[in-house]
Amino acid sequence: MTIQVFGHKSPDTDSTGSPIIWAWYLNEIKGQKAEPVLLGQPNTEAAFMLERWGLTMPRVLGKLDDGAPVVIVDTNNPAELPENINSADIQGIIDHHKLVGGLETKGPIEIRVEPLACTATIMWKMIGKDMAQAPKEIKGAMLTCILSDTLEFRSPTTTQEDKAIAHALAEDLGLDISAYAAEMFAAKSDVSEFSDAELIRMDSKEYTVDGVKLRVSVLETTAPEQVLSRKDSLMASMKEVCAEDGVDEVTLFIVDILNEEATMLIPNDRVKTIAEKSFDATVSGDTVVLPGVMSRKKQIIPNLKA
Repeated sequence: MTIQVFGHKSPDTDSTGSPIIWAWYLNEIKGQKAEPVLLGQPNTEAAFMLERWGLTMPRVLGKLDDGAPVVIVDTNNPAELPENINSADIQGIIDHHKLVGGLETKGPIEIRVEPLACTATIMWKMIGKDMAQAPKEIKGAMLTCILSDTLEFRSPTTTQEDKAIAHALAEDLGLDISAYAAEMFAAKSDVSEFSDAELIRMDSKEYTVDGVKLRVSVLETTAPEQVLSRKDSLMASMKEVCAEDGVDEVTLFIVDILNEEATMLIPNDRVKTIAEKSFDATVSGDTVVLPGVMSRKKQIIPNLKA
């Protein structure tokens, strides 16, 4: 049977590129039949990566069959995976997030979880000398994933390994990192064609904090004013998203990549309380600026209090 490789719902660049990278490795190096799939439509930056490197967009998984062999990448959280994930035959997990618990396998498997900024960085290390056989589109996907997850090394999640591997890939591809990252971030920042609900869900994860179910959404951009100009309609849409998704609140952080800060929208008193308790902030309006906040994984999620 074909091994399906996928990341989390609301796929970002890493959850789009890493399944492609690992499916290539399984097919071409390990001789195992594998297919990259997605658990939703990729975001604009991921779409840019696919077009820039001539990669075919993986199909969006409809239903995961019970017993299907799978490799999970860029997550280990059952809430971000198909509902019947524990009925599948999980054969591997490659991730860079904290362990959440709740996954069940049918036997011993290979698990690789490292405190690095990007899943693709881990894959580069795992593939090792066989990277010499990787075509430029696979190396291009790797570089894009690393620059995305590190925000071109601005994110506090960035490690020296992420930097070194990105520079090696860029040198191999003959790319200037700053120029290429600017292209990526321009693609990520163009959200004009997305509805408010799509923006809220585009890069979001569900977490329960002190008994409150949150959809924690992040929009990384070099043009925050494009998103902030829609803040009234975004805050109105948060109520609809809460009702449709079965969560109590949406917390939306607009990350200004260049100024290295986040603006959090404050639609109601409960989110105001979350902002003040979590970030030691004083909220006086419907937004609050959080200097230096860039990473959901390292700076937002660990600090959330309801």
